[in-house]
Amino acid sequence: MSRPPKLDLASIVASAGPAGGARKGGARSAARANPPTGAEIVRLDVSAPAPRTATLKERAKQMSVYLEPPVYDQLRDLAYAERTKMHALMLEALDLLFKQRGARSIEQVLGENAR
Repeated sequence: MSRPPKLDLASIVASAGPAGGARKGGARSAARANPPTGAEIVRLDVSAPAPRTATLKERAKQMSVYLEPPVYDQLRDLAYAERTKMHALMLEALDLLFKQRGARSIEQVLGENAR
């Protein structure tokens, strides 16, 4: 007993043609001779992609802060209660420190560097 032929995309497309059945001369040769109609060719725009802005990790300086466990836990609890990140609370604290000492705010410093 012989094995049934393996199906490939060309034979499936050829058998699903307008007549609905297999064509003479084999599915592969029929598919090459009469490509299916109605398929739309889409041309992709291959222009250069827009320039990517650097992520915060790429453009910022990293700084480690050592906190005592109760202080860390309190900061983590505040961030959880306010549904924010500890990083945002640290930036808020720095901004308040700058304001208290008469220095420019983070927003002012970043706005000046963007010019």
